[in-house]
Amino acid sequence: MSGYLTTHVLDTANGCPAEGLTIDLYRIKGESRQHIRTVVTNSDGRTDEHILPAAEFAHGEYELVFHAGDYLAIPGSGTAEPMFLSTIPIRFGMSEDSHYHVPLLLSPFGYSTYRGS
Repeated sequence: MSGYLTTHVLDTANGCPAEGLTIDLYRIKGESRQHIRTVVTNSDGRTDEHILPAAEFAHGEYELVFHAGDYLAIPGSGTAEPMFLSTIPIRFGMSEDSHYHVPLLLSPFGYSTYRGS
């Protein structure tokens, strides 16, 4: 297989990359979730390595869980508890041997995603 998976997290409220945001990757099989890895975004809001490299790529259903609450709970920000967005799960399928890019545009009260390039 020659596919692989990447992401990019942008903080749209502050107009910058979301550095230090933890992301978990799961493989979904029926009703079960298998944890594959945990990564953290760098200063560019990306991960240092592919979340799912070509050597481990397989077709199927996956889930990225973005731990937005930890990132958004900046000391002194006055963020109320419980936060509106704490974890953001995004489920998607990969059926082609190609690059899948699942970016997240994040703010304290909303987010969006799409299949990027």
